[in-house]
Amino acid sequence: MLAPLAPPRDLTIPTPGSGTGREILSRAIRRLLSELPHVGRGLPLSPGIREDLSAFQRWLKLVFASHPGALASSVRRPTVGALIRCLRAGRLPPTHAEPVLAELMGTLYLELAIHRAIPERARLRHPPPRITSLLARATVTLPPDVAEVTFENGRMMVTSAAHGQVTVALDGWEAGEAGVVAEGVQVTQHYHPIDATMMLALTDNNPVSMEEAHPDKQGNAIALGGRPITEWLDALRAALAPIERYLPDLRGEMALFLHQIVPVGHDEERHLSASYQEAIGTIYLSLHPAQMTLTEALIHEFSHNKLNALFELDDVLENAFSPLYTSPVRPDPRPLHGVLLAVHAFLPVARLYERMLAEGDPLAQHPSFAARFAQIRAINREGAEVLLAHAKPTPVGRGLIDEIRQWHDHFSRV
Repeated sequence: MLAPLAPPRDLTIPTPGSGTGREILSRAIRRLLSELPHVGRGLPLSPGIREDLSAFQRWLKLVFASHPGALASSVRRPTVGALIRCLRAGRLPPTHAEPVLAELMGTLYLELAIHRAIPERARLRHPPPRITSLLARATVTLPPDVAEVTFENGRMMVTSAAHGQVTVALDGWEAGEAGVVAEGVQVTQHYHPIDATMMLALTDNNPVSMEEAHPDKQGNAIALGGRPITEWLDALRAALAPIERYLPDLRGEMALFLHQIVPVGHDEERHLSASYQEAIGTIYLSLHPAQMTLTEALIHEFSHNKLNALFELDDVLENAFSPLYTSPVRPDPRPLHGVLLAVHAFLPVARLYERMLAEGDPLAQHPSFAARFAQIRAINREGAEVLLAHAKPTPVGRGLIDEIRQWHDHFSRV
């Protein structure tokens, strides 16, 4: 039996060698794995999808017994984890939930077939129109008249009226070497490596990506903003470099948590970014010419991912959503949940600025750098004062609030 979660002491800015982020992510994945055998239950499903789900649940029992590691690897990716979280009771309208369930079953079947971790042949008689796989770095679009898809270790058989049954060999797909492999089946490479663990994603299967809580944004439609992919990749790598140099433990956590960055346009004046509790592992980001603007956004949205993993395990605050308070970064009043997200994200940004100034980094020599550092400290001070004065933390949340108080005191002395 898993021991109770200890209050995290360094979830905001990890201490050297910290395992806090890894532990919280691991427990969040365990939660998903525990939910997976029950996913879809209680939904008003059509008879065909219900039949597919029944077969999927029987198949899952075999996978848990024979290949739990391969299953956990797939569930960890946001292209699977987001689907499971969105299928929780009440998250989606019933008419939206059924296609998400079909995509979840298809994605897990495909990825375990790629891993050669299929304990017995699996069949989908009502497959989704397409399957998005981060493992394969590709999207598989099925024929419009697809009748069924069968999965075995190392191959997938697609049956349609127009093409009969065609076999898709999955050799090399785990290395991102999927291609156009069978008549009627379209395979599109939508992922471009930023580094060894993170992709620039030109596809997104997050069912709630167009839901928007920020008053100045309207969802997260994929857009390169007229800029070439190479410019995006170069800019993101440059933005990650200061984090690697000055906050290496935080950068290590980013490699653990983040799988994909979804581009949402380009604007030289205004920068946009977002993340979702359902899609842990994904960041939505616009391109901006200022390197530190991108660096800040990467830390900010990663910190949201990390805190969202904790929210999967604990309420953190007993008064998270009522009443509302003035936010240091939003024009609209926010519950303490939102203030906590802001403070938790801006503290590591402040720490990066502090380290870059102390080390005399070339970027820190510009007069605007010190001014921005002062602005970030002011944002943190305002938000932390609201949070520390009004938060009623749970026992787990107490560790996080105590850490925020320590860093608030630290930056008050700078």
